[in-house]
Amino acid sequence: MANFEKIAALIADQLGKDVSEIKPESDIIKDLGADSLDVVQMLMGLEEEFGITVSEDEANALKTVADIVALVDGQ
Repeated sequence: MANFEKIAALIADQLGKDVSEIKPESDIIKDLGADSLDVVQMLMGLEEEFGITVSEDEANALKTVADIVALVDGQ
């Protein structure tokens, strides 16, 4: 899970959280308090950071930090 640290740092920065609060099993909305705008901005940051494109269907399927890591690792 080499990308986890990068993704956790990006999420922590986006949501104003401490990186230690970001766990693979953390639910982006329920546990971390992200709203829809946060999610869109986070996805844009991920696309820029990792040079990937996230489709709307993929974005809708992302619930946890581990889901994001799996998406990035799979592209």
